[in-house]
Amino acid sequence: MPSPCSCMSFNPETRRLSIGLDNGTISEFILSEDYNKMTPVKSYQAHQSRVTMILFVLELEWVLSTGQDKQFAWHCSESGQRLGGYRTSAVASGLQFDIETRHVFIGDHSGQVTILKLEQESCTLVTTFRGHTGGVTALCWDPVQRVLFSGSSDHSVIMWDIGGRKGTAIELQGHNDKVQALSYAQHTRQLISCGGDGGIVVWNMDVERQETPEWLDSDSCQKCDQPFFWNFKQMWDSKKIGLRQHHCRKCGKAVCGKCSSKRSSIPLMGFEFEVRVCDSCHEAITDEERAPTATFHDSKHNIVHVHFDATRGWLLTSGTDKVIKLWDMTPVVS
Repeated sequence: MPSPCSCMSFNPETRRLSIGLDNGTISEFILSEDYNKMTPVKSYQAHQSRVTMILFVLELEWVLSTGQDKQFAWHCSESGQRLGGYRTSAVASGLQFDIETRHVFIGDHSGQVTILKLEQESCTLVTTFRGHTGGVTALCWDPVQRVLFSGSSDHSVIMWDIGGRKGTAIELQGHNDKVQALSYAQHTRQLISCGGDGGIVVWNMDVERQETPEWLDSDSCQKCDQPFFWNFKQMWDSKKIGLRQHHCRKCGKAVCGKCSSKRSSIPLMGFEFEVRVCDSCHEAITDEERAPTATFHDSKHNIVHVHFDATRGWLLTSGTDKVIKLWDMTPVVS
């Protein structure tokens, strides 16, 4: 290759291999039936710098791509002609496409997700949304339930309800390091997330999950009315020392440490690990509500890329340790 390779997309039906390069070029090859020969087809200058993501859409004969030049572009794979482009707010790090509606989802390093509606030679900005405190590292689209999953360097996964149009965003907290890759098993409605902590988490998405509440603002504890440390007037009037503010993860109320001394997992809110809750919420959470909705597996390497074969139930992971591992996921993805 004329430049180092940065990403690629392979279509098994046509055996078409699209390779993105550091110089901004996308080179296409057709692989022979025995996979022993690569025949060059065409190359097009898609970006001004490194290509970061590629998607080939067979039904439309489109090649979608993003680059470090903060550009999203799509080309006709038959003619090689550039059909259009859009400048994102930051370098894109996730790319998904819905064939039915021609919506493209772009996640970037700023933590924003952009939705565009593509036409043959034009695009329209539909909306942008932000729920992560870190950059988006991976996107995964479920075209049946019309749900978008985004993984982030803030260790979390968010499920965005696109099809329901209710604006619902469900948080999933199950990693201790940045989420590196996402895969989805449509037939069982299970999400597979892999992280820099070596964890492989299989989430059951076939349950009625709840949105995490907004954190409420208050100058004093909403349980015992003790002033927080910045509330000088109440501290002076009550002759009490101000306390540090915390928040209950279940109800969102601002509480002091004494009124939120308990910890609990809240799996239906995505908290598989124990988190801070106020004492009254802790008493209200039942053992059934604490039942896990995810299984955890240690891959024993820092995962940077995954590929899930739903027909076999196999998961392929590659890590920074230069090791590739093949996992039989049928015992847990079923």
